[in-house]
Amino acid sequence: MLLDKINQENDIKQFKTKKELDELAEEIRQFLIEKISVSGGHLASNLGVVELTMALHLVFDLPQDKIVWDVGHQSYTHKILTGRKDGFDELRKFGGLSGFPKTRESDCDCFNTGHSSTSISAGLGLAKARDYLGKSNYVISVIGDGALTGGMAYEALNNAARMETNFMIVLNDNNMSISENVGGMSRYLSSIRTATAYTELKNGIYHSLNSIPVYGEKMVNGIRRTKNGLKQFVIPGMLFENMGITYLGPVDGHDIRQLTKIFQEAKRLNNAVLVHVITEKGKGYLPAERHPSRFHGAEPFEIETGLPAKKRQKANYTDIFSTVMRKMGDRDDKVVAITAAMPDGTGLKRFRNMFPDRFYDVGIAEEHAVTFAAGLAAEGMKPVVAVYSSFLQRAYDQIIHDVCIQNLPVVFAVDRAGLVGSDGETHQGIFDLSFLSSIPNMSILAPKNKWELSDMLKFALNYGGPIAIRYPRGEAYDGLREFRSPVVYGKSEILYDETEIALYALGSMVQTAEQVRAELKERGYQCSLINARWAKPLDEGCIRQMAQEHRLIVTLEENVENGGFGEHVIRFLKENHLDVDVLSIAIPDEYVEHGNVEILKKEVGIDKDSVLKRILTEYIGL
Repeated sequence: MLLDKINQENDIKQFKTKKELDELAEEIRQFLIEKISVSGGHLASNLGVVELTMALHLVFDLPQDKIVWDVGHQSYTHKILTGRKDGFDELRKFGGLSGFPKTRESDCDCFNTGHSSTSISAGLGLAKARDYLGKSNYVISVIGDGALTGGMAYEALNNAARMETNFMIVLNDNNMSISENVGGMSRYLSSIRTATAYTELKNGIYHSLNSIPVYGEKMVNGIRRTKNGLKQFVIPGMLFENMGITYLGPVDGHDIRQLTKIFQEAKRLNNAVLVHVITEKGKGYLPAERHPSRFHGAEPFEIETGLPAKKRQKANYTDIFSTVMRKMGDRDDKVVAITAAMPDGTGLKRFRNMFPDRFYDVGIAEEHAVTFAAGLAAEGMKPVVAVYSSFLQRAYDQIIHDVCIQNLPVVFAVDRAGLVGSDGETHQGIFDLSFLSSIPNMSILAPKNKWELSDMLKFALNYGGPIAIRYPRGEAYDGLREFRSPVVYGKSEILYDETEIALYALGSMVQTAEQVRAELKERGYQCSLINARWAKPLDEGCIRQMAQEHRLIVTLEENVENGGFGEHVIRFLKENHLDVDVLSIAIPDEYVEHGNVEILKKEVGIDKDSVLKRILTEYIGL
């Protein structure tokens, strides 16, 4: 196999013929399908960029040249071509190969990515540093068309237009349709405009005219306006041209010869250049071609059919949210739903299908989503912003300024709160309690089980102010069904009322606390269990009662300790001079890598055994 000859960066350069390169592309696709069918991961996006990645590695020299992958979930072929194919058996497992670029893995990963629309900004920084340090390497930012819905990308493009040295942006377009004749004409014009003779002539004329006092600059600007007016008719990339960025393409993203040629052309330019590449998501695997969304972040699957290897038996929290949103949409025509390019992932697909005029997908633009929701709320609508916890971080300023200062009734359905597992540091939802609880007017709920999520969402839609409900990824807990007291603002739910030790748990940690309580009971300790429900406001009455009736309060949360639920409880106890020992169970102040969630919980000390051990050793003295 040709793939066996790829053991380190630049090994791909040994293959010269079209036959060899086509065969290697096929081997890479089969490798990805086989490995991801076992481990799970981002399949469709990686199948779509095989030839694009190969062409980049053929034209550029790594690690001297720098490739920044936007989001980074499409970097699997890049990892294979830089000598990491043996690590794919441990892909996204604890201690194994990450599903995203990681500088600690390889010198060929020049920048860590994980969220969208960041590559141009990062690449521009790398390019400016290169120029300042007198280096001559190339910098390439690879960004998907979906990522251009994020405003940060346009902020970076605006700055990139000022570049007077080479900086390359590769637009991986796997959705936009461009007619064949326009594409052929633009390719022809691109080759002319980047030909050495043309480029030197153009630069010479501009330099000579600019040297003419007073009138020279006006003449250059006039020529440019005339040229741009003509190009409007034939070049699809005039948005970029008008910003001052040279546009090349579109080019077939599955034709290695075309790709390598256009990258060589782009290398000759002394300014920012955007290369527009057309690819097919899921290329080479029929189930992924037909259902690219399903294979965006795939669970293990059967290669022959594309069906999941394991059938999911129980509903997850996203399913519960989806069902309740549909019901609430039926009951109240002012309920509207907003997502940032995640209708399937956040469970809003059913709402979209039933109420298309009350569903808004704003693209990868979380900042806009929040302020847009604020505008809807200001006019009496009931907006629900469904977003992953880690992505909500991108809209922190808008939550403060546009929602909470005005005390507008926006509901934040914060999915993937807590440890999410295989996607690693950039996706762990372990900061939302800390950053949301610091905001005046914000209220925060967390359900103990699937029924409570339903009750909390119904409560939130009628609350009348900013409110967030955080819930974890994965199977919805169906225990403690017998405890379903009405949701009351700022009030906890006492599940078991005893003495000695009080377990005060929030959201997903109620299930863990239930297990810890059972173990403590077996050892003869009296143990209360309280479902906190509210991270903000605190149930001060309940905390006072626990302090008076117990010698130890244990707070449990799936969030970092700094600024979290436990820290707020401790502060309240100290400020009110309540004399009781407190043990805060939370995630340490550190980033948590990828891996199975149960393994990660043990690593950070919030699993049942770790909690029990700390209670017994630190406070009971065993």
